[in-house]
Amino acid sequence: MQDRSLRIPSDDEIAAINARHLIETPLRPADLLFVFGTRVDVTERVEAAVRLWHNGLFRWSMVSGGVTPGDHRSECSIIKAAMVARGVPAERILEEHRAQNTGENVIFSLPVIDAALGRDSIKSVICLGNTWTARRYPMTLQRHWPEVEKMLVTVDTFATPRALWHTDPEFRRRVLSEWDKIEPYKANGFIADWPVS
Repeated sequence: MQDRSLRIPSDDEIAAINARHLIETPLRPADLLFVFGTRVDVTERVEAAVRLWHNGLFRWSMVSGGVTPGDHRSECSIIKAAMVARGVPAERILEEHRAQNTGENVIFSLPVIDAALGRDSIKSVICLGNTWTARRYPMTLQRHWPEVEKMLVTVDTFATPRALWHTDPEFRRRVLSEWDKIEPYKANGFIADWPVS
C-alpha cells in the first residue's frame, strides 16, 4: 500500500490545508503556555517559549513529554532545563514526564495543572508545537478542556516558508501525514473541532 503522505496534493487540498490546518491565531497574554514535548526542533520550541515569556504572554507553563528511545531524560526534562537556562523561572514551569503522544500530553497534564493551579483558574492557553502538527494541538486540548480559550504558536526549522510547505518534500510529507490524521482522530473522539465556529 502506498504511503499517502508521499502524494502531491492538488491545489484545492493545498488551499484547504493552508486555510484550515496551518492556522495562525492572534496572540494575547494567556494564563498558561502548553509546551507539547518533542525531540524534533527542540531549540526552536524553547526559543519560542522564552520569547513568549519575555514578552509577557504567559504566567505559567506546562511542559509535557515522556522518555523516548535514545535518551534516559524525558522530553519535559530537556525542554524545561533549556527554558530555565534561558530565563524562564523554574517555579513557573509545571512538569509532566510520561506522555508518549499528543493525547497523553493533555490527559496526563490536566491533573498536574489542576493540582498546582486549579483548572478553573486557567481561562486561556497558548499551545506551542511543530508547524506540521498545527491545529491538532488545540483540537486535542478542545476535546479534553473545551472551556479554555486556545491560541496557537508553531515552529519549525524548514527554510521553506510555511505557505510553500508543499514545495519541500519533507515538509510536505510531515504536513500531509498530520492532515490525514484529523478526520480519523475526530471520528475516534481523540480530538474535537477547533476553532469552534
